[in-house]
Amino acid sequence: MRRFLKILVLSTVLFSPWYFLADRPLHPGPQVFRLQTGTTMRSFADMLAHRHVIDFADSFVALARLEGAGSALKAGDYQFGNPTTPMRILQKVVQGRVIEYPLVLVPGWTFAQIRGALAKAPHLRDDIKGLSQRQIAALLHETVSLQGSFFPDTYFYTDNATASSLLQRAHQRMEKLLQTSWQARARGLPIKTSEQGLILASLIEKETAKAGERRAIAGVFVNRLRLGMRLQTDPTVIFALGRRYHGVLTSTDLMFPSPYNTYLHYGLPPTPIGLVSSRALYAALHPATTKALYFVATGHGGHVFSDTLKAQDQEIRTYELNGHP
Repeated sequence: MRRFLKILVLSTVLFSPWYFLADRPLHPGPQVFRLQTGTTMRSFADMLAHRHVIDFADSFVALARLEGAGSALKAGDYQFGNPTTPMRILQKVVQGRVIEYPLVLVPGWTFAQIRGALAKAPHLRDDIKGLSQRQIAALLHETVSLQGSFFPDTYFYTDNATASSLLQRAHQRMEKLLQTSWQARARGLPIKTSEQGLILASLIEKETAKAGERRAIAGVFVNRLRLGMRLQTDPTVIFALGRRYHGVLTSTDLMFPSPYNTYLHYGLPPTPIGLVSSRALYAALHPATTKALYFVATGHGGHVFSDTLKAQDQEIRTYELNGHP
């Protein structure tokens, strides 16, 4: 009986006055089709016909029945290839292959920058708007800090997804990476917890974008921590200054009173100062073996390293005072 009905439907499609071809090329263009919860196959077919993607809504409904597609479709935003076919359109809405929108979290970003990106993200529901960092931390079951607690990457979300759900995904990825990285860390490091490893990695992330320098800079920081020297890293001062920073650090800035100012305080700052990539975290937990205690930027995206203060002073005169060679 079921086979007979299928043959009957097929005959109706093939021999109707609005003859339908499942693989006929269609050209919907760049338009987006939004299907609300409860949208039926009939209402979707009417939408396609009204927007001139197909000629006959009845033909599309008949195809759906022939293919055994359900009457209720999955809600969301859909965009179809150009060209496409009725069959491809049907398969996409039945499988729920909705549009996914990208959001990029950049290494080095502060939590304030993350919140700004979430607030501007299209089709994302900002359910953390107006919440304090403590309230957001409670949503994520985070007890330490939101700074550096999210893995930087490109995340895809669907229409009406929530900012908190995206943060949860990024937080879980960072937690997993931190746990596995900490277990595989080099021995004898002057840091006692995985959180300290994350803090150190955030300093490395902000100091250099060159892959070949990360472990060398980690080696300098580790040497300073072992000797009880102040880290004296500019990014911590910039973080402490926040909106007070205007692009150039002054001698007055270096005296800015903050627990994050590593020119004033020994050891690591209280929390990470930005998002941490997997490479920066690896460098922090596997520093290069070096005698260097200092480094200075060359102005060409890299740094030169020195073992002594005298050599460092010479490099500063070369690269900062007298101009770059």
